[in-house]
Amino acid sequence: MFLQASFLISLITLSGGTEIAIVGGNEVKPHTRPFMVSIQFGGHHRCGGILIRQDFVLTVAHCLCLKKVSGSGQNFLEVVLGAHNITQNEKTQQRIEVKKYYPHPNYTKNNNDIMLLQLQTKAKLNNYVKVLTLPKKNEKIPANVKCSIAGWGMKRPKGTASDVLYEVTLKVQFNFECKNKWKDHFNSGHMICTVSDGKKAFCQGDSGGPLICDDMPVGLASGTPPERCVDRNYPEIYTKISAFLPWIKDVMNRNI
Repeated sequence: MFLQASFLISLITLSGGTEIAIVGGNEVKPHTRPFMVSIQFGGHHRCGGILIRQDFVLTVAHCLCLKKVSGSGQNFLEVVLGAHNITQNEKTQQRIEVKKYYPHPNYTKNNNDIMLLQLQTKAKLNNYVKVLTLPKKNEKIPANVKCSIAGWGMKRPKGTASDVLYEVTLKVQFNFECKNKWKDHFNSGHMICTVSDGKKAFCQGDSGGPLICDDMPVGLASGTPPERCVDRNYPEIYTKISAFLPWIKDVMNRNI
């Protein structure tokens, strides 16, 4: 139990502390995920996210902690839309500064890991930049459903970051299994997790990337054991988006 608790203390900090990562995945066909967002500090990619309105991006709250660690000021917090290769100045890309960020008011390192970013200007929607529709209500996600998660970066733990968008297919785990592994650190009302097969995973830094099931975003990559993202003993944790729909709608409705 001590080892398990030690993992959780470092969980959020280290899951976002290096470059973004997808393990055991494949390169995504360019621009087939037009809702994907690269959140950057000082011109460097740090987190993923999704465009949910022309002027709002949804990601995880601990992404803001990375900004503070990096030493970048707020003026360097920006998003890149319409990207496939984030190291190139693709004509499809839109780079927009973040006007204001809204971490969940009850965010802690182990719960309510969700945040909204309000953009300085509205994104221009086209074939390369599109809004992703959120779930309409809070529903239970069935176990064993195949879902996907995408991100820019490493193809193995402690590897080198990828320039292009990668994606991996994973299965949703039973809540009781997540609870059995993570004990009191897993909140089934606010979290979901995926099966740990030791081969496929999101990894250090792949924070805020969306878990997509049946074309619907159900979770945001939130936590994984540091340096051991493909550990079979620890299912990876996602913030359950539908559990926060009232809060998301409230923030956006106050900023129309």
